[in-house]
Amino acid sequence: MNYLGRHLILELTCCPEALLVDCPRIQSLMEAAARIMGATIVESRFHHFSPLGVSGVVIIMESHLTVHTWPEYGYAAVDIFTCGDIDLERGTDFLVREFGAQAVSIKSLDRGALEEKRDSDLPPQVAPESPV
Repeated sequence: MNYLGRHLILELTCCPEALLVDCPRIQSLMEAAARIMGATIVESRFHHFSPLGVSGVVIIMESHLTVHTWPEYGYAAVDIFTCGDIDLERGTDFLVREFGAQAVSIKSLDRGALEEKRDSDLPPQVAPESPV
């Protein structure tokens, strides 16, 4: 079975609170992860919530990376969706290390299942008429 894309869900827990409130640093880390994966950054947008938390998105040619933090719980939710050929493992290893997560859960989902075409799925071939 082929798929249109792959979606990684990272649960990063026991992260330092000081990092999880640092919007410029988180933006820098997410953009660096995209580059490390070999993705092409189109645009990024990040927002610091008052009093706590950061949300952001890095739009890449291959799809996107998103993050939302809960500093009061030491938790960051990171999603990476890609429909391109990039090195997800290098990027996720970088994010886990740089977020200082003491506990990590990574779920991987294949998205957009494409059924394989079989010969039996094709319409029958009609032989051309021969001149009489």
